[in-house]
Amino acid sequence: MYPSELGRPLLRIARDAIGAELGLPVASGPVDDTLNRVGATFVTLAQRGHLRGCVGTLEPKRPLRVDVQRNAVAAAFRDTRFPPLTRDEFDITSIEVSLLTASQPLLFADENELVAQLRPALGGVTLAYGRHRATFLPQVWQTLDEPRRFLAELKRKAGLPPEFWHPEMKVSRYQVTKWKESEILSI
Repeated sequence: MYPSELGRPLLRIARDAIGAELGLPVASGPVDDTLNRVGATFVTLAQRGHLRGCVGTLEPKRPLRVDVQRNAVAAAFRDTRFPPLTRDEFDITSIEVSLLTASQPLLFADENELVAQLRPALGGVTLAYGRHRATFLPQVWQTLDEPRRFLAELKRKAGLPPEFWHPEMKVSRYQVTKWKESEILSI
């Protein structure tokens, strides 16, 4: 299976995992060996264009199918920003699966150098300092397209003040291949 062909089965795995948690019948089919390769994914749920949950992994540690299953269930029922998904919401919830590449560290001496490197085409960004860690998928650039504001919100998400700076802060970037149910008909 080519990477472009992964979308349909990954979206089906995500929807089936959530449906199974809700007690709905799901049909499991054969698993392509490609889905057993190790990968890192994020599963994003939306309702009428608004975020309803998003959980993922940054580093590949388990088979793609397992990663998507667990992230889908976590996005639906354990994203602390939202109440657990209900059966009534299931049919109006759309799913997006993002497959991440390996992260590449960004090199910078100060915040101005870092901000100069940040731009929408850069991809996803991860920030880490001590026990603080956060990421924004590349899709977040659609709503936070100014680099300094993007960085401030990423710091806030990590539990740091927006103006925080420390030379030991680490920032890396990654790319994603993403698939949305709304873009793949009859999953």
